[in-house]
Amino acid sequence: MIARYDCRFFLGHRPCIYKRPCEGCRHFAPFGRRILIIKLAAMGDVLRTTPLLRGLRRLDPDCHITWLTEPESVPMLQGILEIDRLLPYSLDHALQLSNESFDRLFCFDKEPKATGLAMKIRAAQKAGFGISEFGNVMPLSRESEYTFELGINDDLKFRQNKKTYPELIYECAGLPYPEPQEYLVTDLSYEISQADELLMRQGVLPGDLRVGLNTGAGDVFATKKWTEEGYARLTDRLVEDLGARVLLLGGPAERERNQRIAAAARHRPVDTGTDNPIRRFAGIVGCCDLVVTGDTLAMHIAVALRVPVLVILGSTCHQEIELYGAAPRSSRTSTAAPVT
Repeated sequence: MIARYDCRFFLGHRPCIYKRPCEGCRHFAPFGRRILIIKLAAMGDVLRTTPLLRGLRRLDPDCHITWLTEPESVPMLQGILEIDRLLPYSLDHALQLSNESFDRLFCFDKEPKATGLAMKIRAAQKAGFGISEFGNVMPLSRESEYTFELGINDDLKFRQNKKTYPELIYECAGLPYPEPQEYLVTDLSYEISQADELLMRQGVLPGDLRVGLNTGAGDVFATKKWTEEGYARLTDRLVEDLGARVLLLGGPAERERNQRIAAAARHRPVDTGTDNPIRRFAGIVGCCDLVVTGDTLAMHIAVALRVPVLVILGSTCHQEIELYGAAPRSSRTSTAAPVT
């Protein structure tokens, strides 16, 4: 019996799509260089890591790319053609990958479940972050040392560094970065059309100027959030000065916050809900003519969909934010307090 384990179509537990024996099969397709990307969270960071895919494909068009990520990030990566195999993080998949081998491994997370797995998986070359014998984070290659140092040197991160995040991951991976590489995103045309219908049912017409206010931010850096009063006043100015339809955006953590903002504004904004699945949320963002947000998932979705975005940056390092011209202007501060 001949089994071509090195064929892209070989499964092992059932016949391949061509249902032919391996011997003499004209559909045999070798894997090429096998690459593993470990980027688990957060969803915004997962999205802004996708530019690396273009660089990998440009270097080696026939490579086979596996991406391991958290289950909640899978819907935003599904359908991206540059990814050959997309795996949600689980014990099963961790065990599976621990028994595979790769030509190159990139780990862009610093959490133990990512760095620990990166150390266990066999790979000829590793870059990004791993875990030392003492249990702390360490760089996996010389090219990864600068990005690693940014995490432990505040002066370098907040004052000296001028590189954007896409530049940093390219450097970390040892790839040239000739020009800004845009995000890759799955096809969201269906979700955008569904969001259009949702908005029309709430009285927002296709010709209206739609401005989305994404009012929250993660809990790790509270100073990424702008004030509720600021968003309420902005709502009124947008309506009175521009005749805009203001859409409140957010997740479950913003439910009460958005209610308070809506109550404080003289002109009631449209509540798009705070329990939307991620692809529906992305569809709503895609319907906006402008999105006002902090350094959040909504910002990354807007950038990926080329929706103009005005970014209010508090404690975020603005140097690392790449907007690809999607922000005609952004509000920035070097202090730890949100812009007011």
